[in-house]
Amino acid sequence: MSDRLPVEVVVPELAAALDNIGSAVLVAEPGAGKTTVVPWRLLDAPWLAGRKIVMLEPRRVAARAAAARLAWHLDEAVGETVGYRIRFDTKVSARTRIEVVTEGVLARMIDDDPALEAYGLVIFDEFHERSLPGDLGLALALQSRAILRPDLRLLVMSATLDAAAVSRLLGNAPVLDAPGRVFPVETRYRPARPEARFEAHVATVVREALAEEAGDILVFLPGIGEIRRVETILQEGDVGRHGDVAVMPLHGTLPAAAQDAALRPGTTRRVILATSIAETSLTVPGVRVVIDGGRIRVPRFSPRTGMSRLETVPVTRDSADQRRGRAGRTEPGVCYRLWSPVEELSFAEHRTPEILSADLAPLALDLAAAGVADVAELSWLDRPPTAALAQARALLSLLGAVDDAHHITPVGRSMVSMAVHPRLARMIVSAREGGVAEHALAIELATLLSDRDPVRRTDPRELPDVDLRLRVDAVTTGRTPAGLQIDHGAKSRLQSDIREWRKRAGIAREVRSDTEQVGRLLAAAYPDRVAQRRAGQVGRFLLRNGRGVAVPPDQPLARADYIVAADLDDTGAESRVLLAAPLGADVVDALVQQHGERRVAVEWDPARRSMRLFERLQLGEIVVTERQLADPDPDRIREGVLAVIRAEGLELLRWSEAAVRLRERLATLHHADPTGWPDVSDTALLESIDGWLASAVVSGAVDAIDLTSALRSLLSHEQQRQLDRMAPEHYEVPTGSRIRIDYSDPAAPVLPVRLQEMFGEQVTPRIANGTIPLTVHLLSPAGRPIQVTRDLAGFWRTSYFDVRKDMRGRYPKHDWPENPLDATPTRRAKRKS
Repeated sequence: MSDRLPVEVVVPELAAALDNIGSAVLVAEPGAGKTTVVPWRLLDAPWLAGRKIVMLEPRRVAARAAAARLAWHLDEAVGETVGYRIRFDTKVSARTRIEVVTEGVLARMIDDDPALEAYGLVIFDEFHERSLPGDLGLALALQSRAILRPDLRLLVMSATLDAAAVSRLLGNAPVLDAPGRVFPVETRYRPARPEARFEAHVATVVREALAEEAGDILVFLPGIGEIRRVETILQEGDVGRHGDVAVMPLHGTLPAAAQDAALRPGTTRRVILATSIAETSLTVPGVRVVIDGGRIRVPRFSPRTGMSRLETVPVTRDSADQRRGRAGRTEPGVCYRLWSPVEELSFAEHRTPEILSADLAPLALDLAAAGVADVAELSWLDRPPTAALAQARALLSLLGAVDDAHHITPVGRSMVSMAVHPRLARMIVSAREGGVAEHALAIELATLLSDRDPVRRTDPRELPDVDLRLRVDAVTTGRTPAGLQIDHGAKSRLQSDIREWRKRAGIAREVRSDTEQVGRLLAAAYPDRVAQRRAGQVGRFLLRNGRGVAVPPDQPLARADYIVAADLDDTGAESRVLLAAPLGADVVDALVQQHGERRVAVEWDPARRSMRLFERLQLGEIVVTERQLADPDPDRIREGVLAVIRAEGLELLRWSEAAVRLRERLATLHHADPTGWPDVSDTALLESIDGWLASAVVSGAVDAIDLTSALRSLLSHEQQRQLDRMAPEHYEVPTGSRIRIDYSDPAAPVLPVRLQEMFGEQVTPRIANGTIPLTVHLLSPAGRPIQVTRDLAGFWRTSYFDVRKDMRGRYPKHDWPENPLDATPTRRAKRKS
């Protein structure tokens, strides 16, 4: 009993706190025995009044192990005073007073009985893991106590917990500390060389530990793939030279018997390859060596794409400490850390709560089932992020599980009790309506999609065929297509789960499912991931939400017109499809009838330089059918033309010479008087396009727009009357010629004129009521500038004589008088004598 004393000392104080305040936080160090002592020691508390205790554990294997350990304390079998409830396995009886359940079970218990009348105490064990069901369960339990059950007691327990925050959430509940009985653990750092493969390095350190230390070895790895590869390396290597050694996997998808075998001590020395499942809640007898790979796999949800994917990330410091503590539960131990002390400095202190990074669709469904439309009604340690929750509720609405006010529908009520993701629950509900065979197929699909993919290519360099129908065949009939391999352990586990699902659904084993219906059923679960193959392309598809996805072009599904994607890698601009099935035209038609929209779309045709109007039948961003409207709505056409001009710029317009000249004249006047005349720069015209150009758009043809009239609409009546006087198109020179003024430079308009036509003119020409002098380009008889001036009188007095000297030899047939001010202006050369 010595290993239970630390917590036993605290139990009376804990019972008093629960009696007086109704809540408590127990921070019990590893080895303190909180999980296996506290529940049965509190059974006789007067405030329990004969009600039961329910204790939440984060994982199924932990729930079963805790129940077994508690029953051992009472010298009973599981199912008597202590029982458990997990998926596909329940052991309780009329005598049961302590129920150990996985965290997700509590929300369904509250859904069935919001007051939790049968229970007097809810214990949240290992709460530091901050799982989504754990956070939700605590929030709902607090609501139940506040509204219906003021006598309901709540106890939160953990070894590495932000106790102050939890205490505040529970109304400043007392925080009780229980020291653990943990033996000293020596920490050894074994970072890998940069070129070393992770699994090979793990195996090397396992061999080192086998040679240097006694006792069983617990190895922490991020996932099943790494467990399988390390197991292969060890079994194919020389691990046998260290004696009789058993290499055993331990993860949540193993059958219960295999999990129990890994947790049971034996005569053979064991190397237990585990995921984070062994990090807390479990004591693995015989382990005195821990090898920590330093990695963990966590789900990451992207509100941008609406998809989740698993990421392998470094462990947090509190997780690393939990793992190291596994080596010192029964005697002094050793922990090998496969990183350096310097790397450890970059590790986060605590893990990110799931509620801040996970797919919130299950939470949103549980909230709807509990009648919670506004998350502010509940007390949270961390409130669900607005964007992720909105995405989750949009999905539930698409699935028909909630209405526009986030209230649960009858379909949603049917989905709640299924203990699978809402997508898969919706698929099963839909399949029930299609008969027994479809129901059986939906169960097979839900089981496959709840687990990891059991199929891989024979050639590991190639991607497995994405067709989900192949998996259904391989698991249900044993037929494995050529070029693929199936993991037989995964196959056996899936078959066992399918049999249990069928049994619970009352489906006979001889019922055969039809894999050709896979696509239709998947569309019920993933209506947002229906995808249409892009026109003229192989393997490239457009999802209903507008994102692109790709199937390897050498696979049969790459040529399907429509697919539904059950799994995507959510990386890059175009996600890779991992699992999918083809969709027939009848399924697409049914989806269109249910979710399709008729939209009128305006589209720019660059070849014709014209805007066209279409009526399209769309499923999200997928265009199912379209037709061009022969008599388009002029307002829609006008809006489309203006939109494309905004996007492409004014250079898209066909500017006539007259429109260009008018715009230049207006720019010159605006330069001279910015407040009196309109700004016709690109920026200004684009900003005011609805005012000056809209009325000029009379058809979809951009080239038909009269830009001259459109620009004149910027002018008042008085400005239009003054325009030709203020900025005339032409200037009449002494010969009577009307010379066009060049306004291309608004700051310096130009008058290009032959020098002989300006004889006698001393005053520099001006416009805009004399405020703007023209820059006179005096031209040679060949039309080339020989002088540029804004001072004609000064030119005649000075520079002219240099020009005369130079030009007389070149152009002897033209007048170059000694006194240009007395000469007669002329357009012609001298007459022949």
